[in-house]
Amino acid sequence: MLTQPFADAIAAAEQIITGAAHIRTEQDLVEGYDYLAGSIRAALQMAWAYERDFPFFVQSTGPYTKMGLDNPDTLYYHSYLRPDAEYVVTGKRGTTRDLSFQVLNGNYSPVEVPDSLTAFDDRSLEVGPDGSYELRLGPGEARPGYVHLAADSAMLVVREVYSDWAAEKPGTIRIARVDGIGAAPPPLTKDLLTKRYGVAGKMLISRLKTFLAFPEWFYLNLPVNTMTEPRSTPGGLTTQFSSAGHYELDDDQAMIITVPKSDAPYQGFQLGSMWYLSLDYINHQTSLTADQARVDPDGMIRLVVSERNPGLANWIERTGHARGYLQFRWQRLSRDMKPEDGPTVEVVPVAELPHRLPFYDQAGVTPEEWRARIAVRQAAVAERMLG
Repeated sequence: MLTQPFADAIAAAEQIITGAAHIRTEQDLVEGYDYLAGSIRAALQMAWAYERDFPFFVQSTGPYTKMGLDNPDTLYYHSYLRPDAEYVVTGKRGTTRDLSFQVLNGNYSPVEVPDSLTAFDDRSLEVGPDGSYELRLGPGEARPGYVHLAADSAMLVVREVYSDWAAEKPGTIRIARVDGIGAAPPPLTKDLLTKRYGVAGKMLISRLKTFLAFPEWFYLNLPVNTMTEPRSTPGGLTTQFSSAGHYELDDDQAMIITVPKSDAPYQGFQLGSMWYLSLDYINHQTSLTADQARVDPDGMIRLVVSERNPGLANWIERTGHARGYLQFRWQRLSRDMKPEDGPTVEVVPVAELPHRLPFYDQAGVTPEEWRARIAVRQAAVAERMLG
């Protein structure tokens, strides 16, 4: 059977899921099987997008193909490259808070993060009055508007980041290999499809192994219920800093995370499951940007992570996850972040929140206001997916 290698990979992938060390509950296992389904979809999509001569952008991750503690505020795209070919990227800048580009030298693997050969945002581009821009990539010398592709360049990753989900609109983007413009790819062959099913299987296994190993590198070696100082994101963008941690809370406990509202154009927080995935950010408030959050009169944002609803605007819903990951990101930076820019963490009984939050009386929301907040999230993500 032509598809047998992929079928074998699915069976091996299921064993990876069921054998994951963090599984303690039925919920953990059910979410693992859901993660497997999204990974199968993504592996097929990525294998069929492995086209370096007639490239196109594919959405790397989304609400139903999650991986790598995906940021709920980000649209992720990627396209594969040949380092000896020349490409042109054209688009129109939307109104989102950040648009960034990164050339990688390969895929993530269970043993290493791919090197970032070049990373920059649209401040490096000449953007016209109508938002249009052009970027070229190839083996030639770097110059304004032209990115040099090193000999091991393999992929272009594009991130478009929202801060205000309701108001900001995405742009458009397209990539073409310069010497292929106006031409057509060769017809499909059985050999090519055989290869693609095999590649999809390898991608599936690598994807699962890699992002189960990631937390061991960057999170689980930290004391529980703490967060790091802001630091340049490992394997990420040069204009991004992050603060990471992991939590374990009882249902009668709350974590208060206090952080200054930054001068960074983008500041966002999210929870992640033990599968290293974002939680349901469509129907629950499991993430907040600085624009979405309530800022206290002293300029601080106080987030409350808990299972029980405290009736506060900045409640971060655990959605039944007693353990998980904590992540801040600051993007489009023009300076390095300092320790005082980062978060402080305190775990308290939920019943003590009125006494521990200095502006508690001003931070409440009614059930109707909460439903309205969730409705905005649902509508914004639906619009993104259609776009």
